[in-house]
Amino acid sequence: MAKKPATIEEYLAAMPDDRREALEAVRKVILKKLPKGYEETFNWGMITYQVPLSTFPDTYNKQPLMYAALANNKREMAVHLMCTYGDEQTRAKFEEDYRATGKRFDAGKSCVRFRKLDDLPLPLIGKTIASVSVKKLIEWHEATHSKAAKAARRRAR
Repeated sequence: MAKKPATIEEYLAAMPDDRREALEAVRKVILKKLPKGYEETFNWGMITYQVPLSTFPDTYNKQPLMYAALANNKREMAVHLMCTYGDEQTRAKFEEDYRATGKRFDAGKSCVRFRKLDDLPLPLIGKTIASVSVKKLIEWHEATHSKAAKAARRRAR
């Protein structure tokens, strides 16, 4: 059984050249546009951009708040954009802007899947990454995970 990567460098080195080059290109855009206060690390088996626990330790799962991530999956690569997951208007605008690029929109709740770099609208990814400050992400998290928000969801069921 192969050793699982523990660092970004090991993760990138373990993948085929075409995927490494694609993820490195997306990573470059993310690092250029990433708002101040987020950190890049290897977490959850992906290249992760997160709010450090030293900035916000009060998370529901005691893990750093993930903002974005890059993943090399079996069939495709993915950019996870938690900033589109945290707010329905933001998600709808992202999807509208993505479709306007003419590129195929293959997405889950918080990720965009792509098979090659040309499938991904890098300017939109950069714009999206730049769009949510650490403060705003924490506000979304608190609004979603507060006792009042949980009680409202229970009442709505």
